[in-house]
Parts: sequence; structure tokens; C-alpha cells
Amino acid sequence: MTAYTALALQIEARAVTDRADLAAAVGRVGTRVGGSKAWLGPALRLVVLPEYVLTGFPTRESPAEWREKAALDVDGPEYRELGKIAAANDVFLCVNAYERDEHFPGLYFQACVILSPAGGAVLRYRRLHSMFTPTPYDVWERYLDRYGLDGVLPVARTEIGNLAVLASEEILVPELARALALRGAEVLCNPTSEAYSPALTPKAVARRARALENLAFVVSANTAGLSGTAIPGDSVNGGSELIDHEGRALAQAGPGESLVAAAELDLAALRRARRRPGMANLPSRVKTRLWAQVYAGHDVERPGALTEAPDRAFYTARQHEIIERLHDQG
Repeated sequence: MTAYTALALQIEARAVTDRADLAAAVGRVGTRVGGSKAWLGPALRLVVLPEYVLTGFPTRESPAEWREKAALDVDGPEYRELGKIAAANDVFLCVNAYERDEHFPGLYFQACVILSPAGGAVLRYRRLHSMFTPTPYDVWERYLDRYGLDGVLPVARTEIGNLAVLASEEILVPELARALALRGAEVLCNPTSEAYSPALTPKAVARRARALENLAFVVSANTAGLSGTAIPGDSVNGGSELIDHEGRALAQAGPGESLVAAAELDLAALRRARRRPGMANLPSRVKTRLWAQVYAGHDVERPGALTEAPDRAFYTARQHEIIERLHDQG
């Protein structure tokens, strides 16, 4: 398959109060995915959902409380139901959720999972850059021992192309998108919940940059507002979009729940561009060994050894320490 429709499905995120709310959220996803499939037709093969669409994000909860209330189990009922939604609609379904892992019992991660039309997970990525959530880098050696580098930077090779995920603000991290592209990614899924503006926001600029510098599609699904918190709900409402490998917007949604951000992804055109010599073929011009040497000489965020999810003060203090160290290094 070299061309199909992809959808950045823009739906509301509602803050959970208990585990029962998770089942209701999965039900809403099923309804919206089913309606979108009926509207867009059989060519729809990829659906990307917004960031933490099932739960919202923690506000007053302690890390332990949030882990118990909102984090999914890898083999839990929510993923099984989401797999059924993918199968019933013959789509690859990308969902972002907080997730528990039996191998790291005191922690939780923010995970991006792609479920195939067969109902099972073909990709599980745990967010590497997060301001207030533990990441694999915080348990680096143990995580590598358990899952290897393929589990840290996964790329799913599927019938609709090579899929990878960057969560939310990770679109601002050029190294991550480049690493995934070098590992073969053709479509970068970007679940997000971000401020929307008619003007180009930093993340909107970054999506275009990540697409053209890696010759990749970006499918970015934003929330259609956030309810159940003290934050004004429409602060994160609208702007879901699909960007092609030349940095052009193929489709964009305004505010509200919407399937407008849907477009055809032409894999054949992307693959021709990747095989074509010229200035625009930036992935073929990367000086990886040079950058490896430069990066190795700089001490920024260090891999950690967390055993329990810390409170927000830990992350702020760590960033202060890093900034001071960078300042001292000049």
C-alpha cells in the first residue's frame, strides 16, 4: 500500500476521577473512530489520537495517586478494548496514555502505543522528554537491559509504512525525530495537547521543520479542549494537522471535535524523494559521526536511577542544576 488516508482525530480530553472514567473515555474513542471511518471511508487506515485523551493530566494528585487512578496496565482492559476498536475499523490506532510497567513497579510512564487492525500492539514508545513524568532515561541502564534500544526508539514496519511516535513537545527535539528517521520512520505520529493559535506556534513551526528535514510525514492530533480541571478548557483546542515531507500542511482542523484533519499520505512520493539526490535530501547529508563527537563532549541531562515517581519539585530542581552546570561550562 503506497497511498491511504490518515486522520489526526481531534476529540475532547476529560480529567478522570476514578478508574470507571477510563472505560467511558475508551467508549468515546470507539464512537468517534467508528464515525470517522464511516465518514471518510475504507481508505482511512491510520488514526492518531490526542495526548492523554483518556485521562487528562495530573494536577493535585501525588505520583502514587495518579499511578493508581490513571495509569494503564500493558495487558489491561483498556488496551484490549482499544485493540478491538482498531480491528473493528480496520485502522492502525495511535493512542497516548499513562502506563504502568511491572518491571518498574514504583514508576509510571507516558506511553504511545500503535494498535494494528489485528488488534495487537505493533509499537510501544515511552516518552523520552517530559517535564514532570518519569522517562526511560530516568532508569536508563535497567530499561536498556529489559527492552534494548529498539524498545527505546521503536519503528513499526507495517503495510502502511514505517511508523514512529513523538509525544507532544518532543516535536521540538530535532535529535529524536532524526534518530527515528535514521531508523527508517516514514510517518511521525504526534499526539499532543497544546495551545492553538491561528498564528504559527513554536510546535507548528517544529512540525514543518521535522517533516522537511527528515523527509517524513507528520500526523499531529491535538485535543478539542480539556474538561474537569481549573485550566480554561479551550486553551488546548484545535490545530490538528497533517504535514507532508516538504513541510506543507495537507489538512488542518479548527477548534472543536473534528475529523477535518485528514488527508492522503502518498508513500510512493515520499520514497521517491528519499531516493533522489539533491540539496533537499537532508537525511542523506547528515554528518552523524561529527555530531556524535560534539554531543559526547557535553554534560547535560544525565541518565538516572529512579525507583519511584518523584513529585514535581524533583524535576524543577534537576533542571535548575542542569542550567547552572551548562552556565559553568560556558
